[in-house]
Amino acid sequence: MPQVFRPSTNTFSRVSIFGAVFFAGALLWGMALINRSSYVTRAGVAREQPVPFSHRHHAGQLGIDCRYCHTAVERSSYAGVPPTKTCMNCHSQIWVDSPMLEPVRASFRTNRSLQWSKVYDLPDFVYFNHSIHVNKGVGCVSCHGRVDLMNLTWQQSSLQMEWCLECHRHPEQYLRPREEVFNMAWTPPTDQVALGRELLKRYDVRVTHLTDCSTCHR
Repeated sequence: MPQVFRPSTNTFSRVSIFGAVFFAGALLWGMALINRSSYVTRAGVAREQPVPFSHRHHAGQLGIDCRYCHTAVERSSYAGVPPTKTCMNCHSQIWVDSPMLEPVRASFRTNRSLQWSKVYDLPDFVYFNHSIHVNKGVGCVSCHGRVDLMNLTWQQSSLQMEWCLECHRHPEQYLRPREEVFNMAWTPPTDQVALGRELLKRYDVRVTHLTDCSTCHR
């Protein structure tokens, strides 16, 4: 019976099999990179807003406390977007003729809210409560980055599950005293882990509860 396949076919088959394995691995690696990229997560991408509000100017240079605008952050799951009246508390006296602030003045005159674009937008299947994080010693910077240095606000973190779990599994690395939660310039001490473990006990933070699925998915 004549030989159907040439001897080189064995070599070609082996190369194809091993090549397919490497190709599949490279494909998965590439998909993982794309999934973590700013194209998907939108991390580091400034959102276009009806008014180019600068946290650097307001929170950084002027030193306005986060809670002046985000009034509900200590008692509600939602930090709160300030009403136009909050803006006009100052801008009825300063920069009153600025063309850039005309949308703010128009909102105040017509009693129609400005349509801000959400910078941090979690999926509907994720439950997040601002107040519990703030009251357990998680600083604004831990999630939002140094907003006091941002002219235009962007999403600092990926908001992917692995990012959340990094903190939930090791909260002692991120907790700070409650009086420092809104301090953008606070620097962790050299013994942060020891401080964090002390704060875990003081604030009654239970790591086993933090890593339970029902904590974030309800």
